Amino acid sequence: MGLHVPTMAEMMAKGESPEILFWVGCAGSFDDRAKKITKALVKILNKCNVDFAVLGTEESCTGDPAKRAGNEFTFQMQAMMNIQILDGYEVKKIVTACPHCFNTLKNEYPELGGNYEVIHHTQLIQELINQGKLALKDGDTFKGKKITFHDPCYLGRANDVYEAPRSLIEKLDAELVEMKRCKTKGLCCGAGGAQMFKEAEKGNKEINVERTEDALETKADIIATGCPFCNTMMTDGLKNFNKEGEIEVLDVAELIASAADL
Repeated sequence: MGLHVPTMAEMMAKGESPEILFWVGCAGSFDDRAKKITKALVKILNKCNVDFAVLGTEESCTGDPAKRAGNEFTFQMQAMMNIQILDGYEVKKIVTACPHCFNTLKNEYPELGGNYEVIHHTQLIQELINQGKLALKDGDTFKGKKITFHDPCYLGRANDVYEAPRSLIEKLDAELVEMKRCKTKGLCCGAGGAQMFKEAEKGNKEINVERTEDALETKADIIATGCPFCNTMMTDGLKNFNKEGEIEVLDVAELIASAADL
């Protein structure tokens, strides 16, 4: 079955205006691993007949990495360009699978005139399940598995979204095990603040290795996350311990798509 992903331009040409804009983000568009998260979310949106569209080639980076790296000028240029496009399509509601895009669109675009309702994909999936639009199969996809959730900084501490991803994991036939540093006391994976794009500074340990140790202590079979950057960092952390064959790193959307047999 092919994935149905309309663009805003196509819908506008037909005189239609979708209910939700799916903001894919740079990672979800170009990173091979993150593309799988994008596909999992699209499968869920298609299955639930959610009226959505993407910007396609009209989508540009939100400007988060530039802002975090201290280049406010580039951030504002990127933001203004995006706001112009979003407002041109009269976008009201945005969903994204990237907490960096989520935080920037939600909290930093308003001061530049871009006001939208922005939700994280785990919040939308939770909504769809609560409304009875998405049912999980009574299979044993994750039976007997232990899953630990790594809180992305921009989802958790920056925006207080802790419950949605966990409630989704609890709907699986698996056991949710918490790391000793979680929720408000969670530890960064090491990629935020534009650190993803630069060499590490001197120190005795990489942040993602430290965070992977927290995850390994839980004896989890799966490390779940809700951010493409966290996904990369935790995967690299597992490689450091030669555990990539034993433990999987999956986005919450992938877990749900798998449990719903999509």
